[in-house]
Amino acid sequence: MRPFRPRVLLIAEQCSPEGRASALIGWSLCSALRAEVDAHIITERESVPELLRAGLVEGRDFTAIDTSRLKRARDTIRAGIFGPNSERGWGLAQALSLPAYYQFEWKLWRLFGKRLRAGEFDVVHRVVPVSPDLPSILAPRLARIGVPFVVGPLNGGLPWPKGYDATRRADGEWMSYIRGVTKLVPGLEGTRRHASAILLASRDMLRQNPQRHAAKAIYLPENGIDPARFSVSRNRHPSLPLRLVFLGRLVPYKGPDMVLEAAAPLLATGLARLDIVGSGPMEEALARRIAELGLQNAVTLVGNVPHTEVQTFLAGADLICAPAVREFGGAVVMEAMYMGAVPVVLDYGGPPEYATPDCGFSLPLGPREQIIAGMRALLTSVVANPAQLLTMSAAAQARARELFQWTVKVGQLLEVYRWVLSPDGDKPDFGTPLRRRAETKVLRRAA
Repeated sequence: MRPFRPRVLLIAEQCSPEGRASALIGWSLCSALRAEVDAHIITERESVPELLRAGLVEGRDFTAIDTSRLKRARDTIRAGIFGPNSERGWGLAQALSLPAYYQFEWKLWRLFGKRLRAGEFDVVHRVVPVSPDLPSILAPRLARIGVPFVVGPLNGGLPWPKGYDATRRADGEWMSYIRGVTKLVPGLEGTRRHASAILLASRDMLRQNPQRHAAKAIYLPENGIDPARFSVSRNRHPSLPLRLVFLGRLVPYKGPDMVLEAAAPLLATGLARLDIVGSGPMEEALARRIAELGLQNAVTLVGNVPHTEVQTFLAGADLICAPAVREFGGAVVMEAMYMGAVPVVLDYGGPPEYATPDCGFSLPLGPREQIIAGMRALLTSVVANPAQLLTMSAAAQARARELFQWTVKVGQLLEVYRWVLSPDGDKPDFGTPLRRRAETKVLRRAA
């Protein structure tokens, strides 16, 4: 029997082996898929140098599309509001990206429309952008010519929790107050209606997906693990002082200040150490607070490190503290689990879907003071018995290796492709992220 190896046109507007966030997701998934399908990648022009350095050949392996003019206009507007190189206003940046993305897909159709009509590709899969609010003008065109269109995994739009308006404004998320307007974006409903499969990356995305499109919705997290990027052996046996790591952008919603405040008593008495890895607008305020508390010898502001060096911090950590009050995906939680660091997360958004009760701690979402108190109590209980982390660390590694590697996701995507090409079969079901209520209650009591 001829092996199943479909011809797939992969759309990854951002796709860089040297990038972060969506660009790294685009590269990681496309790169893994290339081993199992006959793939051609469509990406933006600025990704070309990185793809060439990775050994890909333009024209043969990928095609680059230039939308730099509209993107420069987007960046100029954002910089005029938030300042140059600001990480604030992510929602506004997404909204301002809409014209450039329309142009991206329009140019794509002009380049590949004839080849698609001629049957050169079996499936078109839009991997990136992951935002659920960016429509595709390709969807109706592909439906008319009978080429299946897969979109996702999609993630985003997680509602801001009550009581965090100050954090919301500090992050420049003004657009979130009028997010309902996105339902009126031209082409958004048509994208869902004409897609053959809609991959949804979180329980909140499942909730947001209209019931009329439930038959084509499949749960599949957007993040994954590349073992080649996490090759360092775990070198930590839980002991005192407890090794804590915060890893991420230093912005209010990520909560690095809450980690510092929660751990302060343990840091002051030498029972714990904290590495804060990342940079952002909170860096100076964190440095001042560390000095006020007299914790310069217990806390290290590491700054940014290349993604290839992240593993060294995770391999030596007992706990990765990630109390983001609004986290869609949380790749750092997956990565920490793969390296055996036990995650501490809030029971909201993507992270608690990765860190189940046997391999992580989940604190209930509440006011800032409640989160700090809950985390402090949790850290104190772990300090009293660090050996409890041994089985959790092993369980975290086992879960990450079984579920989160890109090769696993490729196998799942092959099932999706097979289904959209033979829709009479059973829709793939990779499980759901929802945990049993009893487990959640036990975990909250423990916290």
